[in-house]
This record gives sequence, structure tokens and C-alpha cells, in this order.
Amino acid sequence: MRIVEIREKTASIASPIANAYIDFSKMTCSVVAVITDVVRNGKKIVGYGFNSNGRYGQGALMRDRFIARVMEAKPESLIDLENDNLDPFAVWRTLMTNEKPGGHGERSVAVGTIDMAVWDAVAKIEGKPLYRLLADRYRGGIADDKVWVYAAGGYYYPGKDDSRLQDEMKSYLDRGYRVVKMKIGAAPLADDIRRIEAVLKVLGGDGSRLCVDANGRFDLPTALAYAKALEPYGLFWYEEAGDPLDYALQAEVSHAYGGVMATGENLFSHQDARNLLRYGGMHKERDFVQFDCALSYGLVEYLRTLDVMKEHGWSSRRIVPHGGHQMSLNIAAGLHLGGNESYPDVFQPFGGFADEVAIIDGHVGLPDIPGVGFEAKSKLYAVMKELAA
Repeated sequence: MRIVEIREKTASIASPIANAYIDFSKMTCSVVAVITDVVRNGKKIVGYGFNSNGRYGQGALMRDRFIARVMEAKPESLIDLENDNLDPFAVWRTLMTNEKPGGHGERSVAVGTIDMAVWDAVAKIEGKPLYRLLADRYRGGIADDKVWVYAAGGYYYPGKDDSRLQDEMKSYLDRGYRVVKMKIGAAPLADDIRRIEAVLKVLGGDGSRLCVDANGRFDLPTALAYAKALEPYGLFWYEEAGDPLDYALQAEVSHAYGGVMATGENLFSHQDARNLLRYGGMHKERDFVQFDCALSYGLVEYLRTLDVMKEHGWSSRRIVPHGGHQMSLNIAAGLHLGGNESYPDVFQPFGGFADEVAIIDGHVGLPDIPGVGFEAKSKLYAVMKELAA
């Protein structure tokens, strides 16, 4: 049993949308295929992965450092003898050989993308959906049969007025979502409040069904001004008010804001997660964290992050991963997270879940096929299958 080849390519997920910090007109992601010599039903098992939106494709780093390390390793050093399978922890250690600690930037995305593909292959070799494998190994065999999801959208589009924003949110409700999210921070506060109130009309005035996301845009005075303006609406959460590494800002806003806060999608290691929980003033019974495995060195590192949360008294149910993809959905179901982001319309074909899986009262199930389930999302699998052909 061995990995015979790792292939990567860059795919476009460009879209004429913007949040408070960036536009996505040139956004890319990396797609990876980990090809093994294990044969099932006459075909070699291939594990697939890709990185979440918001960080560009990392093909150069993979080619220059990470793929070569795996391919140069002794095949037997990457085997999990107990489970007669590939060992994702051994692969991860190999990927990180000669890497200094700290600096959790672009390399965390490169490693996380390869790690996703390795876990897809591991679950396929074992003949189980990934969420079932995770539940069996780490949660006493108990998996969630459905996962709460919210619809992320509400970006700033050129020429998009409030009525089009309302139409977008109505479409999510029509598809079965109960909570939606919109962007703030790229317009003046008064304009954003007008946009929020337009969406609340669609939601019947129920602020508890609306998340807002500033994408780390605000300095402290602006973050506090928004907090004061937002608090009367009783929103589901106020997300990423300031720079993700400014824990002092997060702590001060958390202290001043009486509602729910969320952050963490741009923290890429268990050490950074620990610092957020130590110094960010987050409330473990109230707030949410949004660490994204595909951006933060993958599931091997994510398990360490979950351990850090447990050490600090946080329930795994307080984590709702960023990214809106099937890998996080499997982790949510298998490791008992609180839910998952969903991109019903943007970042296609990578956003969203299996084709035949419906959103029912804000919850989604998972396909009962081995691996992450990419094969059940036809347009995405067409891209991946091309890479492995």
C-alpha cells in the first residue's frame, strides 16, 4: 500500500463579488489528487482535496516543497499498521519536515489541501464515509445524522440594490435555510444598517436568523460603533469585527457587545486558536469559533485545535467551520461540531454539498458513500476526475 502520485492544479473561483476587505474577481483555489495503489472495484483509490475560498491556490508551495517530501518518504513510513491503511498523521509529519514553527500563512493552506485528499483516500480505503470513520475513531462510534447549516451570501455586487439583496435571501429561505449571513463593512455604517433592515424584512423582523460578517475590516472605534448599532437587532452573530490576530480588539468588543460574536476563520493553527481563547474575551457559552480545517493544516491539526478547545472548557458544539464545503461537513457530523457554513450560489463548483441532499429546516444530511463524498457532487467531481485521469 502506497501513495504513487500526488497531482495538483489551480482552479478559478472568480466572481464579481466583494466583502469588506477583498474582491473575488481573481480568486483561485488548488485541487489535489492523491493517487494510491489500492484497488477497489477494479479502480485505484484516489483521494481528493481543495482549499477553501478566500486564500488563493498554493500550487507553487506544493510543487516546491510538500509533494516531494511525501513522494521521497519510504512508503512503509506512511502506513497505519493497526488499521491497514494510510496514516494521515505520518503523512502530515512528513509534509512538515524541516518547517520552522510559527508563520502559519500560505503553507497552512498547502498542507491542509493535501491533508484533505489524504483523509478522503483513508476513508475510501476503509470503505466508509469520512464522518463515520471519524465517529468510529474519535467519538465512540456516534455520529450526527444531520448538520445545522446557514446560507452565506449577501456580498457587495456591482449595481446590487437592496431589492436584489432581499431576493437573494428569499432564495435561501425557499431552499430550506433558516439562518442567513450577509457582509458588512464595505459601506458606511448608515448604509449597512439600511441593508440589514432590508434583509430583516425578509426574515420577518427576526434578527436571530441573521449573521453579519465584517471580514476583519474594522479598527477598534469602528468595531465598537457597529457593535452599538447592531446590538438592538439581536443578531445570530457579529462576525470577525477586527483583524483576526488583534485579540485585544476582539476582547474589548466582546466586553462591550451584548450579543453573540464569531471569529476564527483566519487563524491557522492550534496555537493561534489557543491565543484566541486565552486573550480574545470570547464567551464559551455564547460565542462561536469558525476554524477551517482546509486553511489550517488540515484535519490532523484540527484535532489538536479541538483538544485546545476542550482544555479551555469549550464544547465542540461552539465551532461552526468557515468554508462551506463537504470536508467540514463530514468533520461536523463525525466530531460533533455545532454546524457548518454553506455557499449555495458562490464559489462553485466547490461550494455546497452533494447534489441529491436537500436542506430541510436548516439541516443537511450526508451521502452514504466512502470518503468525503465529492463523487456525489457531479460538477465538482468532474473537475477532480479530470486531474486524476
